[in-house]
Amino acid sequence: MKYPGAELDNFDKASIWRKYIYLNIKKYIKGITLEVGAGIGSFTNNYKNLTNNITLSEIDTDNLDFIKERFKEDNFNFTSEHTKNINGNFDTIMYLNVLEHIENDNNEILDAFEKLKPNGNLIILVPAHNKLYSKFDKAIGHFRRYDMDFFKKIKLQRSKLMKLCYLDSAGYFLYYLNKIFFKEEVYPSKFKILIWDKVFTPLTFFLDIILMYKFGKNILYIIKKLDT
Repeated sequence: MKYPGAELDNFDKASIWRKYIYLNIKKYIKGITLEVGAGIGSFTNNYKNLTNNITLSEIDTDNLDFIKERFKEDNFNFTSEHTKNINGNFDTIMYLNVLEHIENDNNEILDAFEKLKPNGNLIILVPAHNKLYSKFDKAIGHFRRYDMDFFKKIKLQRSKLMKLCYLDSAGYFLYYLNKIFFKEEVYPSKFKILIWDKVFTPLTFFLDIILMYKFGKNILYIIKKLDT
């Protein structure tokens, strides 16, 4: 199966942004881990030393071949199966900029939660504010962007909300201005991604704290499955 992914190589260079995400989710990653929609493994490199049991799922055949080669020295498991069809249960399941690519996102969340072991964590990172939906979102296969109410309305039995916050307040303003002044642009240039990652992402570390994580370009949602 093939999915749009022309942005992956460019965003693979956004190392500071991924490190920022890693710092926000690090303490919730443990044990047997599943990363859904691993893409080309950009996030995987940041957390792979936290656990020795990682499964990467990816339904795009080219991306799957790429990560098999990229992590051939690591003892990872790889699959092209959809979440509900993956064998086993997990202590950690992550969707890092993936859920927006899935049409039936509610069912996907339920499927992932069912695959969690007791005391396991479901970690979801998504683009925020559907009003920012752009030609870029459409081109790379986003069905939507997200507002906080979506996650507030999720009802999962035997669960505890661990974190629900916005990230990348500086990035929000950049994205908003880019949508206004570059209406016809589909893919942001490598230069724009470089400036966002190397200049504005370090600034957003502090700006997010000042704004108490109540405003930003992304939403981070982490929920724990409680023991019975």
